[in-house]
Amino acid sequence: MNNLGIDLISVLGMPPVQFIELAAELGCPNISLGLNQMDYNPFGFPRYSIPGDAGLRREVKAALAANGVTIALGENLAVLPDMDCRDMWQTSFDLLGELGVRQVNSVSFEPDFARNVDLYGQLAELAASRGVRVLAEFVPIFGIADMPATLELIGQVGHPNLGFIFDTMHAGRTGVTAEQIRAVPPELIGYIQLCDAPRGQAEYAFMDSGYMDEAMHERMAPGDGDMPLAEYLRALPLDRVISLEIPQRSAAEAGVSLRESLGRSIAATRDLLAAL
Repeated sequence: MNNLGIDLISVLGMPPVQFIELAAELGCPNISLGLNQMDYNPFGFPRYSIPGDAGLRREVKAALAANGVTIALGENLAVLPDMDCRDMWQTSFDLLGELGVRQVNSVSFEPDFARNVDLYGQLAELAASRGVRVLAEFVPIFGIADMPATLELIGQVGHPNLGFIFDTMHAGRTGVTAEQIRAVPPELIGYIQLCDAPRGQAEYAFMDSGYMDEAMHERMAPGDGDMPLAEYLRALPLDRVISLEIPQRSAAEAGVSLRESLGRSIAATRDLLAAL
């Protein structure tokens, strides 16, 4: 398949040019990329900042072209409580647009649903003016916590530029079924983030630190956990980018290279897709 990808948190702080080259080497022509390096950096990669380094942005564009890789998702356009985010979003669009990004991820740390409707309307309109699509991501511990809330958000915003990301960990932890996926208009699902995970709890507190740590640092390759991945994939539109969001802190701290750990996850993903 030529629509596999690797998401930013899977590479644990690797600088973007190396990330692009690794993705190409592993046969994944798509990546997600944010503007700043992750704090967790077990391999001791050199520090970088895309906003502050025009030379790095030129290197990233050259590496994308040279390796046949696309930034399929721009990361981290957050909705924040008690804050006008428009200037922050504008800056992100400027920088990500320079790198050719045409879809962006957004999570909400705002617990008030009505304010989310207002802010996502602003974000969708601003993104549309830049030719970029906004994809909300539901996370059980954030302001938009599950798929029903996401669909309600999209319906109330009423902007064609707003869709959502389907993350298999968050979906499994919130009890999404294949039947529910099939009831969703497929055009609303813009991107698929794939990983496996243990079954977990039935409910999580807002901003639960344990869930946050697991999601950011310790996910599983397909087949190693309890998520109904085959059922989900049979119900999802598989012409979307299917990106591996599989950070594995324990493997990194045991000395396993990213090439090895991601290679194993990619092989498991290809086997899963072939079995469908």
